[in-house]
Amino acid sequence: MEQRNPSPGPDAAGASSGVGVLDKAALVLAAVEEGPASLGELVTRTGLSRATAHRLAVALETHRLVARDGAGRFVAGPRLAAGSAVAALWPLPWRLLQAAPEVLAELRDSTGESTQLYVRRGAERVCVAAAEHGSGLRDTVPVGAILPMTAGSGAQVLLAFAAPEDGPAGSRPAATGRGGGGGGPVAPAGAAFGAEVLAGVRARGWAQSAGEREAGLASVSAPVRDAAGTVVAALSMSGPDGRLTRSPGELFGAIVAAAADRLSTIAGYSETNNPRATKRVTGSTSLTPGTTPDGLSADAKA
Repeated sequence: MEQRNPSPGPDAAGASSGVGVLDKAALVLAAVEEGPASLGELVTRTGLSRATAHRLAVALETHRLVARDGAGRFVAGPRLAAGSAVAALWPLPWRLLQAAPEVLAELRDSTGESTQLYVRRGAERVCVAAAEHGSGLRDTVPVGAILPMTAGSGAQVLLAFAAPEDGPAGSRPAATGRGGGGGGPVAPAGAAFGAEVLAGVRARGWAQSAGEREAGLASVSAPVRDAAGTVVAALSMSGPDGRLTRSPGELFGAIVAAAADRLSTIAGYSETNNPRATKRVTGSTSLTPGTTPDGLSADAKA
């Protein structure tokens, strides 16, 4: 006989609808919103029996409220992720939201690669807009997709320009990060990059990655600012490293930064009104092969 955990009662927020199956389903949804969960972890987080947790998770998967990651763990499904994307939009200026689809589409058309706009949500980043390359080998990141802050050029940008109170990954204390002494940007524990990479991103105004988030994938990202000069999003371009190369910033850093600057201007940003904002290093086409404007090797950033 299967050993059952104590009855979970109300959901994680302390609410009970009086309809048991709905309350239990809400527990499962709350559990996957915390992060990927194996069946055992789902049982621990919800207090449900193993059979009940599995039955509800599979049922919710049918309705796309729950999904599976590459390791077979239960994660928030695309319908939940889409809701997260909507919630993540609120800090962004309305003019920026209106202009983002057009700017992303133009960048996609000029580069032939997929483009995305990410905002930070604690220890994660959420794709809030995207323009997908129509055919062939490409990187597909749907609106609502939730990605980590430990890999990828988009994460580098959002961390490099984060306010000190944000910490290296939302609620994590700075002490858990790598490097970052002297008040500079701090990489979260387990990140594919260190503080020296984030410092380089701040110096030149764009980030690059190759093979950080996924083998064979490369990307370039640049910061998008609001009228106050605060970095509120990262504009990204991504695709296979066979086309973008292992040093994609050398080819696309300037064009991605220009698109991000355009969105920033639409959002009300002006360097004249924000003289303390980090200036971008220009002229990426004159880079020595294998290096970036801050002098670090491309391999150090891949």
